[in-house]
Amino acid sequence: MMTALVTGAAGFIGSHLVEGLLKKKYRVVGIDNLKNGQIKNIDNFIDDKNFTFHELDIRNKQLLNNLENDFTHIFHLAGMADIVPSIENPSEYYEVNVSGTFNILELARKNSIKKFLYAASSSCYGIPDEYPTNESAEIRPQYPYALTKFLGEQLVMHWASCYGLPNVSLRLFNVYGPKSRTTGTYGAVFGVFLAQKLKKQPFTIVGDGNQTRDFTFVTDVANAFIAAAESDVKNEIFNVGSGSHYSINHLVDILGGNKSYIPKRPGEPDCTFADIKKINNLLNWHPTVKFESGVQAMIENIEMWDDAPLWDKDKIEKATKTWFEYLGN
Repeated sequence: MMTALVTGAAGFIGSHLVEGLLKKKYRVVGIDNLKNGQIKNIDNFIDDKNFTFHELDIRNKQLLNNLENDFTHIFHLAGMADIVPSIENPSEYYEVNVSGTFNILELARKNSIKKFLYAASSSCYGIPDEYPTNESAEIRPQYPYALTKFLGEQLVMHWASCYGLPNVSLRLFNVYGPKSRTTGTYGAVFGVFLAQKLKKQPFTIVGDGNQTRDFTFVTDVANAFIAAAESDVKNEIFNVGSGSHYSINHLVDILGGNKSYIPKRPGEPDCTFADIKKINNLLNWHPTVKFESGVQAMIENIEMWDDAPLWDKDKIEKATKTWFEYLGN
């Protein structure tokens, strides 16, 4: 039986990945410090005999070294996201996204695993010159979150070249779906919009709403990790996207409701759109969930956003003040 360690197992993507691995008959050890992840995300399989969970921070080397050592695969999804907090507290982002990744890589190296899978971010591309954007595009991180995720990826690729650690890095585009984070800082558009829909408040649209995003459904992303783990491909970087891109105005039209417009933010691209030919060809992975179907799945699970913060123009202006201050030049 394959045994997988999943970091960030109680998080949005991590919990879907654990569920997918259990269905594939893996034995799974999940770790999460529960800062962003939530136990309720793993409730439906917490008692599965093939699943073990530890509340553990990836910065804690001693506790990591106390874990069992028979992993065949490590899926490293733990990390800190969000733009504004990374600008305000870059040291913590470095500790988690870079030093924490180093710790997991060392755990992998000492255990001679079959493959290390890394959750990278498409934010490393910044504002690209070409769409769709392929994996050879220039790296232009615009804020510390994007930079630290790319530095983590550089560590992963170096451990492959120096220590022979087989790996695959997946640069994830705009992931959405049930269990996406509902609390904390102002961030991903779905969490903001679904809370506004629940409270019958207008949707706060950034800029003119014509900007597009490569919204990729979370189960497709989980399946990409599994495809990468089970393939013979190693030491490669892949984009993971939907194969298309959709405007924020189109999303609001599907959700239905009143609109409110707020200023466009510096450092954000007008479009994110992954070129996924490489992952199509080498891993035979293809997205299966259409955008409209994915949005409908979110609406059907809208009660998940009951406790999500409700954002309005004034709160967003206050929350993004640092963003404009540091990225507005």
